[in-house]
Amino acid sequence: MTYQSRYMIANEVIRKRVMMLLFVTLCLYTFTFAQSPVAAPAWGNWTHWGDQGDGTYRNPVLPGDYSDVDCIRVGDNYYAVSSTFQYSPGFVILKSKDLVNWQILGHAVKDISTISPAMNYTQMNRYGKGIWAGAIRYHNKRFWIYFGDPDEGYFMSSAAKPEGPWEPLHRVWAEKGWDDCCPFWDEDGQGYLIGTHFADGYKIHLFKMTADGKSLIKDSDQVIYQSHGSEANKLYKINGYYYHLFSEVRNNVRVLMMEKAKNIRGPYEGPRQLSEGQPEFNEPNQGGLVQTQTGGWYFLTHHGSGDWSGRILSLLPVTWMEEWPVIGKPNAAGIGEMVWSAPMPVKSTRKIYPQSSDDFNAKTLQPQWEWNYQPKKDQWSLSERKGWLRLHAFKPLKDHILSAGNTITQRVYRTSENTVTVKFDLRGMADGQKAGLSHFGAPDYATLGFECTGGTKKLSFTTKDQFLPGPEIPENEVWIRSVWGLDGKSTFSYSTDGKTFKPFGEPYQLRWGSYRGDRIAIFNYNPLGKGGYIDVDYLHYDYDK
Repeated sequence: MTYQSRYMIANEVIRKRVMMLLFVTLCLYTFTFAQSPVAAPAWGNWTHWGDQGDGTYRNPVLPGDYSDVDCIRVGDNYYAVSSTFQYSPGFVILKSKDLVNWQILGHAVKDISTISPAMNYTQMNRYGKGIWAGAIRYHNKRFWIYFGDPDEGYFMSSAAKPEGPWEPLHRVWAEKGWDDCCPFWDEDGQGYLIGTHFADGYKIHLFKMTADGKSLIKDSDQVIYQSHGSEANKLYKINGYYYHLFSEVRNNVRVLMMEKAKNIRGPYEGPRQLSEGQPEFNEPNQGGLVQTQTGGWYFLTHHGSGDWSGRILSLLPVTWMEEWPVIGKPNAAGIGEMVWSAPMPVKSTRKIYPQSSDDFNAKTLQPQWEWNYQPKKDQWSLSERKGWLRLHAFKPLKDHILSAGNTITQRVYRTSENTVTVKFDLRGMADGQKAGLSHFGAPDYATLGFECTGGTKKLSFTTKDQFLPGPEIPENEVWIRSVWGLDGKSTFSYSTDGKTFKPFGEPYQLRWGSYRGDRIAIFNYNPLGKGGYIDVDYLHYDYDK
C-alpha cells in the first residue's frame, strides 16, 4: 500500500469519527431541548404518566403489567400485543392512535386449553408458562400473531380484523424449550420465522415458512446468532437492510442488540448495542420498533425486571445513527438511555385509558377480564340475572384460590391512588362455599371474602400463610373494597350499605409471582362440592390518571 493510500484511509477514518462525534452531539442537543425537563423519578413513583395533555407524554405510558410487548402500525392505527401466560382469553391486543393512549381491543386466543390440557380448569398446573412472548404483523391484508409456550412449542393465528374473529389456534412447531418468535414476510412473499432455542444455549434460529404460515420448512433451519440469554427476537426490513433486533445479557443486565445484513441469510454485520441496561430503571429491553405516519421512529417496550406492578410499558424515541437505531437518548458512546418525557409522537385528540370498571350490563364479558386458566363455561353467566355476573361454585382442585376454577381477574395499576369496590349478592350461597375479592400473583395471595357454613355467612381474611375469621354477615348485599397506592400495600374493607366501610384483615403487600404482576380477582368455589352461586353487580376501579 502506498503512502498516499494510507494517508487517504487515515483521513477517511478521522473524518468518520469526527462526523460520528458531531452527530452524537447533535442528538444530545436535540434530545435536551425536545424533551420536557423532567428528572428521572424514583422507580415506581408514577405521580405523572402517559399523555400530559400539553403535547408531551411521560413514561411509563401504562403503569400496568403488559409484558413482552410488540407493536405495529396499520394505516393510522397502532396495535400492540402482550403475553398473558395462563390467563384466558389469551394474548391481549391493544389499540392506539398515538402510541401513548391505549385501550384493550380484545384477545387472539379464545381457548387456551388448545395449547395444552394443563391450561384448563381441570389441571391448572402451568403458572409461569402458557402464552409467552410473541409478535403481531400485518401481511396480505390479514393480521398475524405468533407466540411460544415453553413446553408446547410455537403457535399462530390470523384474522382479517385485529378485534377478530381469529382463526383457531394452530401449532407451528411442536418442540419444547423454544421462545420469543417473530414472523417476517419478504417482498417476494416468502415467510420466515425467527426464534430462540433457549434449552440449547439460547441459539437463535431462522426458518422459512410454508405459504400459509402454518408450518416451518425444517431443512431451511439456520442458526444466525447465539449469546448469553439471546432472545426477544424481531425481524424488520428497512431501507434495503434486514434488521434482527434482540436482547441479551451483558455484565449481568439485559440490553437491546441488533445485527443487520443485505441478505436475510447473512452474513450479518454487528451486533451493535442499542441501549444501556440501566438496572435502576428495571432494564427497558423487549418490544417493537414502529414508524409513525410522519416518519418518526419509536420503540414500545416493557421494563423487564418485574415488581408487584408487573412489567410496565414505556415509549422511547428512536434516533438513527449510521443506519442503526439508537433506543432512547443517545449518550456519548452512541448508546441509548432511558427517556422519561418527550413530545407526543402523534397529536393527541383525547386521553384514553384501558378498560377497568364493569357494571356487567353488556351481553359479553368486557376485554379487561381474563380468567385464571380456561374457565368452566357453563358455570358463569351474564344472562341468568340481567346486569349481574353470576358465578356458580364448583369443587376446586385444592382448597385455596390458586387451585379454584373460574376466578376472574384483571390487571392492577401502580398509581398514587387505587380503589377497587365490588358489590356482591350472597343469597345464592350454599354450605361450604367461599367467595370474595382477592389480590394474587402465584404463589402469594390475599382474600377478603365470605364462607358459608350451615346457612351462616361469615367474613374471613386469608393469605398463603394466614387465616383470620371475621363477623357473621346476615345481609345478602355486601361490598368489599381494596385500596392501595404507589407502595402497593393494600388494605381491605367491607360494607353492608355501600357507604360506610370497615377495615378488616392485615395490610397486604402486593407481589410479583410467576412472571406476573399482581391481579385483582373475584373468586368463588366450594370445597364440599355442594354448588351455590354469587351475583356480582359491579366492579368499580378508580385510579389516579
